[in-house]
Amino acid sequence: MSTGFFNGIDKIKYEGANSTNPMAFHHYNPDEIIMGKRMEEHLRFAVAWWHSFAWEGGDPFGGQTFERPWHPQDDMARAKLKADVAFEMFDILGAPYFCWHDADIRPEQGSFAGNLSTLNEITDYIGEKMEAGGPDLLWGTANMFSHRRYMGGASTNPDPDVFAFAAATVKSCMDATHKLGGQNYVLWGGREGYETLLNTDLESELDHMGRFLNMVVDYKHKIGFKGAILVEPKPQEPSKHQYDYDAATCIGFLRKYGLEKEVKLNLEQGHAILAGHSFEHEIATATAEGMLGSIDMNRNDYQSGWDTDQFPNNTPEVALAYYHILKSGGLTTGGTNFDAKVRRQSIEATDLVAAHVGGMDICARGLKAAAAMIEDGGLEEALGTRYSGWDTDASKAMLGSDLGAITQRVLDEGINPEPRSGRQEILENYVNRFV
Repeated sequence: MSTGFFNGIDKIKYEGANSTNPMAFHHYNPDEIIMGKRMEEHLRFAVAWWHSFAWEGGDPFGGQTFERPWHPQDDMARAKLKADVAFEMFDILGAPYFCWHDADIRPEQGSFAGNLSTLNEITDYIGEKMEAGGPDLLWGTANMFSHRRYMGGASTNPDPDVFAFAAATVKSCMDATHKLGGQNYVLWGGREGYETLLNTDLESELDHMGRFLNMVVDYKHKIGFKGAILVEPKPQEPSKHQYDYDAATCIGFLRKYGLEKEVKLNLEQGHAILAGHSFEHEIATATAEGMLGSIDMNRNDYQSGWDTDQFPNNTPEVALAYYHILKSGGLTTGGTNFDAKVRRQSIEATDLVAAHVGGMDICARGLKAAAAMIEDGGLEEALGTRYSGWDTDASKAMLGSDLGAITQRVLDEGINPEPRSGRQEILENYVNRFV
């Protein structure tokens, strides 16, 4: 039974690059074979429950602009209506996956027992929709940043009762994710950081955060959850000093607390920008360590210093991201989640669908460009040439030598190297041939 929210919007079909229909896919053809695998299986698109259905259109300077039939989001009847609408849009888009925070799908009850009750009720309802032919759950997570109880952090909070409430909340969300057959479980430490060292015991907070994550891993194995545990880096916002600043920071944290073989990263393009990085940098950092799990595909406004979470529209950026993903073997349990929201002036149901159509198309274009570059081999050939000096026996032996022996070799052979061009502009021009 239709809710009527998407009246007049048909299922989105692939019509090809020459189509001018704004409500059609021009590049995303789920059945197209790319490097031996269906495009849908490469991209593994997921719709984010929070920005698509829970966000009300506010920003730091203004309140709600969206007036949805499920607003206010304060009782179970409206939570179920929101779920009905969500599954209608999943069907319209042909999206194979979705994601949620607990606070997105159930109303806040003000107590853990109340939240647990509504979470169980709504996930049973969602499970029925999945069994009726709806998409799968890519990942679930707990919102431990919006409620005022978390203003000083969750696992890093100075109050042990907040730590306990957060631990119980994560357990409930892991149970719900497991029940729904989720392929991953994500932890985003939105408040895991500090604003001033004047009131912060940094060492203790990091130790508590490390212990919390170890508890999560232990519980994963206890319940037999086969999915991946992922952490999501984010810098600065909302905390001034975020403990999970970027991919490299998170990798160092995971290694410190013995979690590098148990936990991977969920990387977001918008967070990369806030950290002063490119998305390809974050992905390459994670893949170099074998720790890429999943991606949140969005973008930030380069002229704003906060997390604008816009849908992607830059093919070269997206292509280079998927280039590194494909080189590393592709996404396994992870996927491409649209952690993105329409602009607060885009108040119609058509805007919400069209935003996802455009994002899926841009990712498809980027994926095809990335695959073409890999199949052409130009970048790999350039890398091989640039580092070819390290293929000689003498160079390899030097890495097992010592400073004294190396110095003697420099003297004996009269080594006095001349700089070699990095050919950056040539490589940038090469990439532009494909995008």
